[in-house]
Amino acid sequence: MVIINGTPADAAGKTLSAFLCSAGYDTKRIAVEQNGLIVPKAEYDSVTLNDGDKIEIVSFVGGG
Repeated sequence: MVIINGTPADAAGKTLSAFLCSAGYDTKRIAVEQNGLIVPKAEYDSVTLNDGDKIEIVSFVGGG
């Protein structure tokens, strides 16, 4: 089980990119942290989610 933004998810074994796509995230407007470390966007396709990982996804919102 992977913890994503505090909620357990059955995402172990998926790449970060595959999970984000399936969950409907726009990768241009988010930042992702895996186990306390920022994941560079260039690595989303190569990072695999593992049991016990803690993922935080932050969306950027514009306004003015």
